[in-house]
Amino acid sequence: MSADHTSSQDFLSARAILAQNLVLLRRKRGWSQEELAFQAGLHRTFVGHVERQIRNISLDNIERLARTLGVPVHVLLTPSAS
Repeated sequence: MSADHTSSQDFLSARAILAQNLVLLRRKRGWSQEELAFQAGLHRTFVGHVERQIRNISLDNIERLARTLGVPVHVLLTPSAS
């Protein structure tokens, strides 16, 4: 496979990328899922479901989480280097 193509195994869904980034940023701040949810004005189980990739999320709620975490929206949707 050429260098400018990625295999399907290397591809993470937007839902998986968002979940990974939420967990990393939340933990970096020392917050529980409940604290993040409270700060963002969301239900605690909703945040858990998003992090476990079992719940779909609207753009409005992605913006809410990004604002709460103090990052631009694209940071939540960009694969991390690690």
